[in-house]
Amino acid sequence: MIYHRKFLHPKSKTWVVFVHGAGGSNVVWFRQLKDFKKNFNVLLVDLRGHGKSKPEIQDEDSDYSFDEVALDVIRTMDHLEIKKAHLVGISLGCIVIRAIDKLAPGRAESIILGGAIIQFNMTLKVLISMAQILNSVLPYMWLYKLNALILMPYRKHRDSRNIFIKEAIKLGENEFRKWMKMNREIKSNLDDFLNREPSAPVLYLMGDGDHMFLPMVVDLVKKQLNAKLEVIKNSGHCCNLDQANIFNQISIHFIEKNSGKQEVIHIQ
Repeated sequence: MIYHRKFLHPKSKTWVVFVHGAGGSNVVWFRQLKDFKKNFNVLLVDLRGHGKSKPEIQDEDSDYSFDEVALDVIRTMDHLEIKKAHLVGISLGCIVIRAIDKLAPGRAESIILGGAIIQFNMTLKVLISMAQILNSVLPYMWLYKLNALILMPYRKHRDSRNIFIKEAIKLGENEFRKWMKMNREIKSNLDDFLNREPSAPVLYLMGDGDHMFLPMVVDLVKKQLNAKLEVIKNSGHCCNLDQANIFNQISIHFIEKNSGKQEVIHIQ
């Protein structure tokens, strides 16, 4: 089972599950934990190969898929008897959350997607192609630092950029390459973003400086019936770190508004 940390509230029955992005760990939510613990039960997870979630022996030489990563989270929720939860993700963690919603519709009471990756524009497609080519010849941390710099290019995003780079160092080259290979299936998962309505209300939280993904989210929200977008000023791709207080305030309000409304559909 993947590594996880749970924090129980003395009165609330509401659960919030946080899902980090590729190269991160549960540590990236440290600016959310204090505020959310005051209001809800909280579950933090380290996705497979990240943080303290070491790969299983049978997985050491095999590739990953987003569905498998999503099932890790679902099984952890089952283990803890969390029937429903509000799911909060950042960056590629948003794709994991949408995979959770696809595999177990109704387990999410609401979905909050920060710095959401929903589609690849031409610039990003070129960058991914270059990364795949360079992956075999350059140290993985060079590629990760380059990726972090492209997504968070400004000086005011430096703290967020450094946090993600620090966590990525713990990932290790073998796990990094496995996640790189998952780029091949990202397109089908992103198509699902565009073509399938989620089973729960969705809040997109995007930084106004998230130059790569904000325009695409603006277009998507116009098409989704149960989605809302909030743009956070003076923030980049990692808006949960750049403007944590605002991220927390908006998220908590959205969760309180959408608690106790969804039906649970169990998977086998």
